[in-house]
Amino acid sequence: MFKSFRGYHLVETYQKLKKARRLDKSNDFSRVLKVVIAVAVSLALWFMPASSFGIPGLTVVEHRLIAIFAFATLMWLFEAIPAWTTSVMVMVILLFTVSNSSFVLFTHGISPEEMGTQVKYTSLLHCFADPIIMLFIGGFILAIAATKTGLDSMLARVMLKPFGKQSRFVLLGFILATGIFSMFLSNTATAAMMLTFLTPVLKALPADGKGKIALAMSIPVAANIGGLGTPIGTPPNAIALKYLNDPAGLNLNLGFGEWMMFMFPFTILILFLSWILLLKLFPFKQKTIELNIEGEAKKDWRSIVVYITFIITILLWVTDKVTGVNSNVVAMLPVAVFCVVGVITRRDLEEINWSVLWMVAGGFALGVALNETGLAQHMITAIPFNSWAPLAVILGSGLICYMMSNFISNTATAALLVPILAVVGISMTGTLAPLGGASTLVIGIAIAASAAMILPISTPPNALAHATGMIEQKDMQKAGLLVGVMTLALGYGMLILIGKIGLLG
Repeated sequence: MFKSFRGYHLVETYQKLKKARRLDKSNDFSRVLKVVIAVAVSLALWFMPASSFGIPGLTVVEHRLIAIFAFATLMWLFEAIPAWTTSVMVMVILLFTVSNSSFVLFTHGISPEEMGTQVKYTSLLHCFADPIIMLFIGGFILAIAATKTGLDSMLARVMLKPFGKQSRFVLLGFILATGIFSMFLSNTATAAMMLTFLTPVLKALPADGKGKIALAMSIPVAANIGGLGTPIGTPPNAIALKYLNDPAGLNLNLGFGEWMMFMFPFTILILFLSWILLLKLFPFKQKTIELNIEGEAKKDWRSIVVYITFIITILLWVTDKVTGVNSNVVAMLPVAVFCVVGVITRRDLEEINWSVLWMVAGGFALGVALNETGLAQHMITAIPFNSWAPLAVILGSGLICYMMSNFISNTATAALLVPILAVVGISMTGTLAPLGGASTLVIGIAIAASAAMILPISTPPNALAHATGMIEQKDMQKAGLLVGVMTLALGYGMLILIGKIGLLG
């Protein structure tokens, strides 16, 4: 995270706590045990007879990929090592064992028929430069430039000013401002920034009032939900969009603006409902609050270039279907402009959150392997999804995603589930049509991943807010569960409705 960012110290403290927990000697045995379990299960699957899986015609490559998929799942679930590290390991294992550039010892003496289709190593390596990765980089660059020029502080002040001094409206202001920032900045960065603005407000409130809890809880709730509004708001959105637009898959050609056309109003609705919910759960004792947001927007020529480029980029993103310029291409505009005028320096590029990008790339690589080897299609054939009730497939996958995302990274969860569900969606095109089609299945995963927020470990914004000391775990569980269930119910209802009226393929 870039060091000039307002609230950087909060993110840095959070990351140090996570690292300290990983390096804690008392946790060594637990961590090693988790790795041993993951490796043991994976090796057992690797050497298990192919007939044991009950998948007719299972090739050697597909067999190995099942073991690798299990390894990725367990390592992301256990978090014995950082999630992005697991992604890199998975990428390397795929390259050396199931690609067309594997070690000879993994191919020697095996006929092409038995071996099956190997993954092109170029396809795996391309995952590090997938167009969606470029979209994220563009988002990161915009966030860095906004911070360096003071645009973030100015926007926060402008957005919060209309809400006045009444406590309940100040709460609404923080929820909406956080939610909108989260659509274009990372959820973690948004939460850190808004908590910094919130700190003096919390100090001004009575110690025995519940209003402090409402304000502190509003930041993670709004950051988690706000990310749904745009494809760059949170990694699961981008993962879903990649598979929705895959020419060899669902091929829905869903644009940035089209995503916002239905997800932005939905996000705003959930933010308003969350405001009402937080007011009911944690009513204010003090009726008015004084806001004091420090920081001024710079007015030099470079800052003016940032403001203009920021506006143009957003406009090009939301009108991508009108202009004909893909949103991934638009993302490179601020990168080029800010580097040329000197707003972004080499040092700033070093501060980009590369671990998130590698995490996403590793998930993409796993998806590429599942599709190119034919394992995803084989699994769908072996599991009779077409005989299942479409509603059971849609809601079941959403609940699985929701439960997993409360305990492991929502990016890891989406990376595991979306590639398989995209193939399920293709195979169930006819039966899913009455419920909105395959898009309901895939976008539902993005919604379920962002709805998971019942624990401090569920998301970084939750952890940052919990670290303020204003929120007890029981309060987070209560608010997080209610907001999550509401988001899931309304989200799937929305997807089914817009799918039925033909807004999505």
